Amino acid sequence: MLTTELSRPDLPDWDGHEKVIHIRDADSGLDAIIAVHNTRLGPGLGGCRFHRYADFDAALVDALRLSRGMTYKNAMAGLALGGGKSVIIGDGRAMAGEARKKLMLAMGAAVQSLGGQYVVAEDMHTHESDMGIMHGVTPFVCGLPAAQRKSVGGNPSPLTARGVLRAIEVAVDGKLRGLKVAVQGVGSVGYELCRLLHDAGAKLWVSDVHDDATTRCRDDFDAAVAAVDDIYAAPVDLFAPCAMGAILNDETIPVLKARMVIGAANNQLAEERHAEALAARGILYGPDYIVNAGGVIFVGCEYLGAVDEGAVVAQVDRIGETLREVFNFAEQRKITSAAAADQLARARFGR
Repeated sequence: MLTTELSRPDLPDWDGHEKVIHIRDADSGLDAIIAVHNTRLGPGLGGCRFHRYADFDAALVDALRLSRGMTYKNAMAGLALGGGKSVIIGDGRAMAGEARKKLMLAMGAAVQSLGGQYVVAEDMHTHESDMGIMHGVTPFVCGLPAAQRKSVGGNPSPLTARGVLRAIEVAVDGKLRGLKVAVQGVGSVGYELCRLLHDAGAKLWVSDVHDDATTRCRDDFDAAVAAVDDIYAAPVDLFAPCAMGAILNDETIPVLKARMVIGAANNQLAEERHAEALAARGILYGPDYIVNAGGVIFVGCEYLGAVDEGAVVAQVDRIGETLREVFNFAEQRKITSAAAADQLARARFGR
């Protein structure tokens, strides 16, 4: 295994990261990046994303942005944890069997090499079973299969979706029945959010790069299916991004019909200035790392040894209260909700 420490201050998303490493392992085919942003509150916890990136720099930027977001997310979630993230470059949907096991063992060894500075969890195209494999070579992992857990834990997707629902409830004053919602990305979290919204009486529009995912939502929830590029202009009240980041940008913000943006995707704003662009159009924005913290609360509490699942769920349910605090702070200071969330988070982790 070859590990190279990276320093890329030329990239806009380089933000004083404590450690960034590139890991390559010829035997397993592993090509991965681990980024640790800040550990002032505790070890940097964040998921492992297994995705086919356009090139190495795209993967690196994703790791940098995501790890920074985890610092802010964990601070605002009230966890004694810092921020980190990892990405495996490859097709996480296709790899299976012994080849996947070998790859995950190598990834676990890479996590172990950091000695606890980074704690890995599942993310896009990684699963509980992957975390269980990594746990065979490192203790610095959460989101484990039930047989390997000694505390609460498991698949974080349902609680991530629950936290998003609590945030939406705050934004719409609890009036979910008849609410028109566009959900972009209906994988594990997006699908669960659709289920919760459907059960509450909302009307759904969905899009996804995978046709089987949208077909499932159409069949299960009577959702309208929109093309990937058309979902932004869906005639809805609320737009819920639940896929990749950087989707709120110069091209998409002008075509939004929704008056609110609240979803589970990380790093939704392509640039910080896009928070101002949303505000200029009168669109209420729920900062992503506030809204989508349910999953990290769940796995973070698992890693920290929590055994009372009811208390963990109650902490997830407080996401709505945290978002209300952010909205109130933004209104008082006459700043965007994104700026308000950042100011409150920095006060917590000491920057």
